[in-house]
Amino acid sequence: MRALVLGGTGQTGTLVARGLGERGVAVRTASRSAQAGDHAVFDWERGETHEAALRDVEAVFLVAPATAGDPAQVMVPFIERAVSMGVRSFVLLSSSAIEEGTPGMGAVHAALRARAPGWTVLRPSWFMQNFFQPRHHLAQGLARNGQMLTATGQGRVGLIDVADIAAVAVETLLAPVNQAPVLTGPEALSYDEVAAILSEVTGRRLEHRAVSVDEARASMMSAGIPEAYASLLAGMEASIARGSEDRTTDSVLRITGRRPRSFREVASRITKTRDAGLAQSGHQGE
Repeated sequence: MRALVLGGTGQTGTLVARGLGERGVAVRTASRSAQAGDHAVFDWERGETHEAALRDVEAVFLVAPATAGDPAQVMVPFIERAVSMGVRSFVLLSSSAIEEGTPGMGAVHAALRARAPGWTVLRPSWFMQNFFQPRHHLAQGLARNGQMLTATGQGRVGLIDVADIAAVAVETLLAPVNQAPVLTGPEALSYDEVAAILSEVTGRRLEHRAVSVDEARASMMSAGIPEAYASLLAGMEASIARGSEDRTTDSVLRITGRRPRSFREVASRITKTRDAGLAQSGHQGE
């Protein structure tokens, strides 16, 4: 079996490719730049790159193009081509906030149900790694002044580890469930609780400041997020404040056979790894 992992150099795709390889699956990664190994140069907007990426492939991990206004316009034709070339299993990385049939990714979800022989749409909650990625506006705020500003209020989120998402992706690429499981961690946390855990784990005083939707949007824009996307994210934060993400599911356990990792566990692991790397760099530089 050969699987194509789109976004194969991203944080989720890298873990999916590694997990498939550990299960004895031949993996072809794909991205816009050339890489070593079985790798396809792939561009959603350039249909001529699609056939080579799909050749001799039986399963595809789908990640939406980052720049497309409507991902369905390029993803649905790709899915149709993939089916015609013999792909039997698809896994789409979507979001817990996106319902089937809604514009964009919801339309891709509907197309998979209608056209794919075997399919799974992963609907993860918000990523735990957002608080640690240097380019993410929340991580930037924490690094700059020890604060993260959101419009989430006291709303809770079932934050999930990217590694748990990847583990579900691997299992469902091998055995499609023809469902759209919502993926969460083991507990729903408010951003105040997230800040408290991060403070304990890092030894720094870190805070969450609840602000209005307008203030949250302005903060995101000051971090370089385009206005339209900042408006979307701020609106999603307001939805969290109203309780839209205050839930946990058993999907990770049911599909992978192991419990999802807690935020404290993931934060401790990332912090220890980062501190060890900094210590090693300091030692090597002496």
